[in-house]
Amino acid sequence: MGCRTAKIVEQVGSYTLCQLEVCLAAWIPQELFPKAPDKSNSRDRDYTRWRTFWCMLWQAFNPEASGREVVLQLRALFELEDGPTLSKKTGGFFRAKARLPLSEFSKALAATAKAANQQAPATTTLQGRPLKAVDGSSLTMADTPKNRKVYPPLAPTGKAAKATGTGKASRAEKPNFPMMRIVVFFSLLSGAILALAQGSLGTSELSLFGSLVSQLARGDILLGDRGFGCFPVIALLQHTLGIDFIGRTTRRVDGRRRLKRLGKNDWLIRWKKGASPSPWLSALQWAGLPPELTLRAVKGSCYQKGFRVRRVTVVTTLLDPILFSDKEILQAYARRWRLEMCLDDLKTTLKMDFMRGQSPAMVQKEVYVRLIAHNLIRCTMAEAATQHEVVLERLSFKGTLDAVRQFSQAMARARSKKKRHELWAEMLATLAGDLVPLRPGRREPRARKRVKTKYPRLSAPRHKFRDRPKRNVRRTNSRLRSLGLM
Repeated sequence: MGCRTAKIVEQVGSYTLCQLEVCLAAWIPQELFPKAPDKSNSRDRDYTRWRTFWCMLWQAFNPEASGREVVLQLRALFELEDGPTLSKKTGGFFRAKARLPLSEFSKALAATAKAANQQAPATTTLQGRPLKAVDGSSLTMADTPKNRKVYPPLAPTGKAAKATGTGKASRAEKPNFPMMRIVVFFSLLSGAILALAQGSLGTSELSLFGSLVSQLARGDILLGDRGFGCFPVIALLQHTLGIDFIGRTTRRVDGRRRLKRLGKNDWLIRWKKGASPSPWLSALQWAGLPPELTLRAVKGSCYQKGFRVRRVTVVTTLLDPILFSDKEILQAYARRWRLEMCLDDLKTTLKMDFMRGQSPAMVQKEVYVRLIAHNLIRCTMAEAATQHEVVLERLSFKGTLDAVRQFSQAMARARSKKKRHELWAEMLATLAGDLVPLRPGRREPRARKRVKTKYPRLSAPRHKFRDRPKRNVRRTNSRLRSLGLM
């Protein structure tokens, strides 16, 4: 590549597409995705690592956009600036995505989460200690042999098993998509995603959680649902890592376990270590757990109009009733619902429920990019809430995403940094002035609103599927046969 061409590529390629870098690059370290010293990405290319990463981010902000649309926009941008002519084919862009190192994505995720927490308004709940939440979910991906090998779909059960058989041959022909299980840590301060662990459906959430505990810091308070409110998790957090826990549990908190009454519906309880070792802990870790724990059980009203749960019993390692009142503990657990809404933003607004990657490595990168995009939106929301002194929870995630999309186009046309800063300030003021209305009692049922399509489900591979004649076709054929025309 000549000197003139390289200079043009540098001028044009430092900003990609709608110049998202102008808006958001301050929250992502510049040293990420450097040019490799040798071999792949060692020479100047049209699709540099940095440009390719921002193209992927642009796709995350526009989940319906295809790789072809990215290439077309880059070709138009290079043509506008008299740069080199990019190929019309998308292969170069997809190969560039494949060359990006996966380790850099986790660094970008951690950097954006840290930036979101720094931008968010401070909190005084539970002595101002960091509140984090853990939860698991699952997502589907493209049905390719590579994805099926690493992320096999669920085996059919019940009527589906009788219809398809139970042998290994039927496993490859069932219509289920490959599925990934994920476990994430969220910050309740900003709503940002702190860390991710992923595996197949055969990997339990507790095993994935065990691979993530190193991402927590001493002094944190972790919130979890019943799946994480078990003896091994609580003992590992408290005695090994110095982390407190608040969450529900599947164990009964009855009179046999109560040690001392701290107040109304507030007790100290004793939990004993089980006889069977936990399968997700190593033998050394299991042996290092204490034989019993002294915990605190708080029972009270967690009622909010429209919510399913009204009264809960939570267990916690925060034993001091003076420093940590029972009301504060219940309020902190009630805020765990925010985690569910963050997952909804990811899977509904950013379309992370289905990933289009054709290989496991590409799917993992796409998941990370969606999480990074989510954190960048949280950074924007936190900055708007702090500057204009509004409640962060009342800012709309979808509204912020739409604002970044539209204002980034205007900032791309601005001729000075001063004008770009003015546009950014105007966008933050717009977000702060367009708060989500207070809707007490609003329900969020886990149900689909749209009616299912009349067409049957694709219950076999495409080349083996036989479409049944529709009702009108059957009537027409019957009439033609009666007339002797068939």
